[in-house]
Amino acid sequence: MKKPTWFVYIAICADGTYYSGVTTDVHRRINEHNSSAKGARYTRSRRPTRLIYQEGAKNRSIASKREFAIK
Repeated sequence: MKKPTWFVYIAICADGTYYSGVTTDVHRRINEHNSSAKGARYTRSRRPTRLIYQEGAKNRSIASKREFAIK
């Protein structure tokens, strides 16, 4: 099987809410949510976030469709 290039992930925020997204690098993205202006507006006021789930996908389209199904 080909190595996944995109990932859908779920993070839990400090206030107990969940955030999901898609990315090519999950750990970089979680770091952005926690310490950068590149983090999502939603997570910036709910730091720190912690990764609780990730799932690989062949491409962005599949990852986005899976994220939609999870939401």
